[in-house]
Amino acid sequence: MKYLGNQISRSVLDSCAAVALIPSILISGCAGGDKPAIVGTECGILPTARNVPPPITRSYSTRAIVRLVTKEKVGRLAGGDTYDSWRFNGFVQGPMIRVRQGDIAELHLSNSPGKNISHNIDLPTVIGPDGGAIASVILLCHMSVFSFEALHPGLFIYHCAAPPVPIHIANGMCGLIFVQPKNSLPPVDKEYYVMQSEFYTTGSYCKAGLQKFDLQKAIDEDPTYVVFNGSVGSMMGANALHVSEGENVRLYVSNIGPNLTSSFHVIGEIFSNVYIDGDSTVTAHDKQTTSIPGGGAAIVELKAEAPGTYMVVDHSIFRAFYKGAKGQFIVSGQPNPSVFAGKTADEIYVGNE
Repeated sequence: MKYLGNQISRSVLDSCAAVALIPSILISGCAGGDKPAIVGTECGILPTARNVPPPITRSYSTRAIVRLVTKEKVGRLAGGDTYDSWRFNGFVQGPMIRVRQGDIAELHLSNSPGKNISHNIDLPTVIGPDGGAIASVILLCHMSVFSFEALHPGLFIYHCAAPPVPIHIANGMCGLIFVQPKNSLPPVDKEYYVMQSEFYTTGSYCKAGLQKFDLQKAIDEDPTYVVFNGSVGSMMGANALHVSEGENVRLYVSNIGPNLTSSFHVIGEIFSNVYIDGDSTVTAHDKQTTSIPGGGAAIVELKAEAPGTYMVVDHSIFRAFYKGAKGQFIVSGQPNPSVFAGKTADEIYVGNE
């Protein structure tokens, strides 16, 4: 199907607008009479990185329409440093997708006018050849549609797998999909989406100007940048993650790599619950750091018990201070000296004599 920017060459059946005008219908279940019916159709909410789609409250499976558009775009990497990145829905990282276990996800992937580059999408949650990559190949100005059943709950990455695969990933084509378990997760006060990634540039760290991709650095696994949510400072200052004292917070964290393993850590906090490897059930408690391999994910929960500014880092610590892998987690509220009293003395010390 031809794709012409914001328009496609023929009407798309089951569009969001059309579905909103008709009552929910029962669609016969997939193979096997014991599978639940698919009830109606709904359109996925696809917020940009740091923001999370709202929890799914329905108790039945539906056909979930997900629309992604690929595009090449020059954007800020750090300060005056820019990079010609490849993107899903215009952002590095791509949006977070949320479906419910048992849903039929119908994915519409469109390739915007621009460079003559083919794209596709590989989702590890897809049980099928190449995770949907073969079914979703799109040439310039084309659109593809494929569907899959969300069989396994958990948090998963997705990325472009068009050749050369590592370059498409390294140029920013990645995102997250959360298959919410049928029993859902316990409610929390705030949820955020964090993705770590690497950029390999011909120029040095924070060198002003348009940077080009450096293949040899990528092969040597020597990134110029290691960042959260697509650029240096994307979670600092005005872009920090904000919560209030006493709130329970859930972070959906991914490390797309493409090469390094992340040592995800919030300085001054403990993860009360960790869903290791993106599991849909809690697998660890009271952890200071969780390891996330390239192409992996984890869900971490914490309680904001003392106000202040906390640093979010990859605790392979040189990456935080010299390559950009740091952010801020700001807790607002009144001082809580029973949890943290702050400095209570500051005196001269001259040794033991």
